[in-house]
Order: sequence, then C-alpha cells, then structure tokens
Amino acid sequence: MKKLLALLTIILLTSCQITETINLNSDGSGTIETVATRDEHSYMQLTGENYSREERFRDTTYVFQEYITKYAENFAKLPAAEKAVFNQYKEVKVHLKESSFEKEVKNTFTYHFSKVEAIPDLHKTTEYADDLKHNYALSAEEHYYHVSFTFDGITFKRVIKITNPEELKKKQEEIEKFKKKTSGFKLVQTYNLEYHFPRKIKTVSNEKAIVSSDKKSLKLVLQLSDCLQNPETSNLEVILEQ
Repeated sequence: MKKLLALLTIILLTSCQITETINLNSDGSGTIETVATRDEHSYMQLTGENYSREERFRDTTYVFQEYITKYAENFAKLPAAEKAVFNQYKEVKVHLKESSFEKEVKNTFTYHFSKVEAIPDLHKTTEYADDLKHNYALSAEEHYYHVSFTFDGITFKRVIKITNPEELKKKQEEIEKFKKKTSGFKLVQTYNLEYHFPRKIKTVSNEKAIVSSDKKSLKLVLQLSDCLQNPETSNLEVILEQ
C-alpha cells in the first residue's frame, strides 16, 4: 500500500504546476500563497483510460486552527515539541478543490506573516491536518527537506535544508525510475517562484530569475521533478538596494 501511495504521489507531483507567491512589505510582514494545480493533459497521459473513470468531488476550505480545535483530544496528548510544530500552522488557510466533473484539481495555501521567519512549510499542511485527525505520530512522516525564509531588511533568502538524507536518496531513485518510464510523455511540471519586494532588487543568486522592469519583483521557473530530486536547487538569495 505504501508503494502504491508513493507512486500516486509521484504521479500527482509530476503532473502539476506549483506557484509560490510572496508579497513582502518593508517591515518584513506580508503574505505567502502556494497554489498547486494539476495539469489535466499531463495527468491524462499518465493515467490513460482511468482518467475518464474518476469520480471525485471535494471543495473544502478551512483554517488549520479548526483542526486543532476539532481534534483537541488528540492534540492534548502530543508532546510539547509536536504541539509547537502544529501551532506554527494555526493561521494557515487551506482551500482544496477536486472535481472529476470539471476536471480540476487545485490546492491553495495562504498565510499572513509578521515576519518571513514565521512562515511554516506550507506543503506539509494537509499531511499535518491528517495526522491530527487520525492521531498519527509526526515521526512517521517521510519528509526529507524543510523550507524556510529569512529577511534582514536587505537580504532575503529561501533556504532548503535536507532533513533526511536516506529518504532523499529513496525519493531520488523513485523519481528517476518514473522519469525513465515517462520519457516519451510531454508533461507540464513547473515550480514557479514569484516574489514581490518593497524596494528594487540589486542582485539575485539564480541567473535564471527574471526581474521585472521596475526591479521590485522576480519570477523563477524551475522543473518540479528537479526540485524534488535535488531540493537545494530551489535555494534563492535576493539582495535589495538600500
């Protein structure tokens, strides 16, 4: 079952577009929104005749705090360290839409922050919600990297830290095998970073980043499979003009 779930996860991740948008204010506050949209043409290639047989519908909106409240009994039993992890997600707003009729799958995560260092790793939100609901231990998660941000008023950083080298190696092998099997397909699988700053950009660490004409925003398009195999390739440093 775990192998099947892993395969399904790879199929979903390698047939979607993810856009991470940050609007940063001069005082370090702002908003982040991550939107994952399934590319239907890519998904149809991967699933074949099963594509037309799917019957799924979900359109749900919630704030993570609602899960902490609803499953308060499970939350109360957690050790302090795990409670602290979940509390980081309290104000994350989630909208999950999945419609076989409309042929649309779109997950949106939104968070308003007072400082970028407080931004949680949004990609883990739904898994942590399930953990609370089913009383699963965080130690059972198979995450292998962590995303965080820093901003000192001049330098903004997107930092990827590998947390489980063994799990990373396993995922790299799984994705490589999957890429070979689907080498003849034309899959849309992009990871888009769109960042807006309060002042003009002086330098960007990734030469592929496109800076806007007013120099206050940038866009960087990466291949999702590359980010999953080598997460640190999505590290980014932006220095603003003083």
